[in-house]
Amino acid sequence: MRIELERRASASGLFSVVSPLLALVLTLLAGALMFLMLGKDPLHALYSFFIDPLLEVWSLHELAIKAAPLILIAVGLSVCYRSNNWNIGAEGQFTIGAICGSILPVLVPQWHSVLVLPLMLLMGMLGGALYAGIPALLKTRFNTNEILTSLMLVYIAQLFLDWLVRGMWRDPKGFNFPQTISFAPEAVLPELLASGRAHWAIVFALVAALALWFMMRFMLKGFEVTVLGRSERAGRFAGFSARRMVWFSMMLSGALAGLAGISEVSGSIGHLQPSISPGYGFTAIIVAFLGRLNPLGIIASGFVLALTYLGGEAAQLSIGVSDKVTRVFQGLLLFFVLSCDTLILYRVRLVLGTGRNVDVRS
Repeated sequence: MRIELERRASASGLFSVVSPLLALVLTLLAGALMFLMLGKDPLHALYSFFIDPLLEVWSLHELAIKAAPLILIAVGLSVCYRSNNWNIGAEGQFTIGAICGSILPVLVPQWHSVLVLPLMLLMGMLGGALYAGIPALLKTRFNTNEILTSLMLVYIAQLFLDWLVRGMWRDPKGFNFPQTISFAPEAVLPELLASGRAHWAIVFALVAALALWFMMRFMLKGFEVTVLGRSERAGRFAGFSARRMVWFSMMLSGALAGLAGISEVSGSIGHLQPSISPGYGFTAIIVAFLGRLNPLGIIASGFVLALTYLGGEAAQLSIGVSDKVTRVFQGLLLFFVLSCDTLILYRVRLVLGTGRNVDVRS
């Protein structure tokens, strides 16, 4: 006896739309059960986790700060995944983008010009794109699995950042702390409003999401992404190149991850340090799938996942739980999103030893 998955001829459009909402509801129910097992009041815990961070103006600014890199990275990943190229290394591209974008304020701090910040952003995008080009090269030249190579490059990037800030880029006046000098005012991403810390990264994220939505919806390149993602053979028949699509999708997602990296360092931190991300590059994978790989849906899901970061911090103070609760919520959300999608796209069959098939879910 074994269990098999049979792909449905056509998936229900209604279920495809409500799948993310169902996943959210199941995540909340599983979270309530988790808090109950921890000896906490589930309703109070969920209120602290998802409602408290929305009641203050300053926390809304923090929500925008955390949503910006998630949206930027996820919209780039959505192009990769829809073209059937699996970039799992956005965290490394985020890190390299932050490093490359920080070259000017760290190595040439005496240069005070309005050109500094635009050049930093461009260098961050270029660094992220080139780093994503490594798994693209390995895939197109040696047919190497991009999932493994992009993921392994994450740890190389993180170790390289750690080596820099503890070595040649360490601030000589920083009391031996592992960080670079603070960026000059010309190298800091401006705040949007005087009421909080939210900066221009959220604008970059929204513009990128709208631009890629327009590309996917109205441009030939978006059609090419969709066709090659569904059938490489059909794409070749239409005159599209799968090899060029690997380079396009990987470097586009790397550039947006790099922009997210330098925006985070320049706008929120103000210098390089060993840890510049709570895992945005990995969380953005959840954001992409929760948003149905649609840039407009990714905007909403980006704020939802950003809320889990804020809620985890608030829950630590109000109900005394570990910061690992945030990771648990994010993992539950990804699990339920993928589970709902699996049951929508596939029919589960129980194959008996006699060869008879029994539908478990029709």
